[in-house]
Amino acid sequence: MSDALWTGYRFREVDADGWSTFWRLDPRGQAPGLHDWHGRPDRPGHRLWSRAATPAGVRASWRTTATEVRLEIRAALGIYTKLAPVDFLVDGELYRRCQLETGEQQLTVDLPGTEVDLTIWLPQSGAIDVRAVDFTGEAIPSPPTGPRWLTYGSSITQCTGAYGPSETWPALVARRHGWDLTAMGFAGECHLDPIAARTIRDTPARLISLCLGINIYGGATFSGRTLPGQVESFLHTVRDGHPHTPIVVITPIVAPEHEGKPNEVGLTLDDVRACVELGARSLADPDLQLIDGRTVLTPEEAKALYADDLHPGPEGYRLIADRLAPLLTLPL
Repeated sequence: MSDALWTGYRFREVDADGWSTFWRLDPRGQAPGLHDWHGRPDRPGHRLWSRAATPAGVRASWRTTATEVRLEIRAALGIYTKLAPVDFLVDGELYRRCQLETGEQQLTVDLPGTEVDLTIWLPQSGAIDVRAVDFTGEAIPSPPTGPRWLTYGSSITQCTGAYGPSETWPALVARRHGWDLTAMGFAGECHLDPIAARTIRDTPARLISLCLGINIYGGATFSGRTLPGQVESFLHTVRDGHPHTPIVVITPIVAPEHEGKPNEVGLTLDDVRACVELGARSLADPDLQLIDGRTVLTPEEAKALYADDLHPGPEGYRLIADRLAPLLTLPL
């Protein structure tokens, strides 16, 4: 077995049979019940932790002359309706995309047999565990390179509907810039949770982006009275660990079928955008940048590229990457 230098996760849990779960939030010492939807039987419990155990953005790289690589992987749907594939990239380009079935399986991919850089991207959707990666030839693990970029957000950051894990918008932006990605997209669960703020605070990063507001609108998590202060508090916690790191706050992208419609606490999406902006600007932070999500995609583009009333399809995620890549930059 080749020792893999996986990256993009917070805690690696290995069970008695050698299966690794890559947690994007550290579950040790946590009380999962804190994040249940109490009083909401229409929403399943423990969703934040189910999302956190999904290896969105988790990957490993090797320099190899092998003619074949084998990945032992275990997949279950869990709270998901479909499994995302595994992407194998050779010299930075998609080489093979392998669809998964539920259960234990071995993926076998033929390689060129010449010296290449191989990167395996694990699925961004599904309950996924990994046990072994084997090569028929020499394979030397490659540590992550480039500055670390940490991005936090909702399903639109997790990108379960992207073509594959290497084509989520964060993956596309990171690959374009040569950055070491940590993707903290939690579908339906971007609610300014303190555990998320502390994780970002404690994770070294050269750039942090936060896509805030769409889950708060959908879940009616905060009111117009409480949301600005929650944004301010979240940002203060992040700043405690990153005094001078550039932070980019992105308000919700357009959702044509939801615009102008008040949620259960009376907030429209524009109200949520205004509250997020108010909370962010209250810090008067010269290293904090705001991006109005309505400028990322036009309503016409959203109607053409969304898979439903809220979520972009694969080409929509590609366009988001094209629009955000020039805006997410590191200072010289």
